[in-house]
Amino acid sequence: MAKSVTHEFFKGFWEEIAPFRLVLGLCPVLGVTTKMQFGLGMGLATTFVLVCSNLLVSSLRKVIPPKVRVPCFIIIIATFVVLVEMLMQAYTYELFLQLGVFIPLIVVNCIVLGRAEAFASKNGLVLSLADGLGIGLGFTISLGALGAFREILGAGTLTLWGDPLLNIATYFPGFQAFTFMVQAPGAFVCLGVMLCGMNMLGQK
Repeated sequence: MAKSVTHEFFKGFWEEIAPFRLVLGLCPVLGVTTKMQFGLGMGLATTFVLVCSNLLVSSLRKVIPPKVRVPCFIIIIATFVVLVEMLMQAYTYELFLQLGVFIPLIVVNCIVLGRAEAFASKNGLVLSLADGLGIGLGFTISLGALGAFREILGAGTLTLWGDPLLNIATYFPGFQAFTFMVQAPGAFVCLGVMLCGMNMLGQK
């Protein structure tokens, strides 16, 4: 049962934050977070699809036959994925090349389909908008934080859209980057550490 608009928006930042609370959508979480900017880009693309699909599913919830609702939801999601893919090719081409196959894979992201099935198909436009925006922004922050953690440890730098924000060697001249952290196994290690931290904070 949906609660207030405020609750439905803010639950995505802690109570139902996808990678760390629900442990969903781990494919892009592990695959694109070698840099903070890649994580943020992926998160914003997913947020766009999530918000738009939630709104359309909510608008059509009384029209879509229950027996074919999941295929209809997937068609709606795929439409917005194609749209965001075309927008990224037009305006953020370098980021689009870096994210690669993970953009079309938003179609099968369990977070997007899950919100359409569990929430948008049962609630009105305003609540569905708040739900999609909150879950999407929480997901974006998660990917950005994990990307920043891996980039700082694995490369000793932090960049955003090509602009350097931090260089660890400036403050610690003897710093040696742990290149393991920007490789595939390092993604699991960093995710595990952050999951541990989230669980400890949750218990307190």
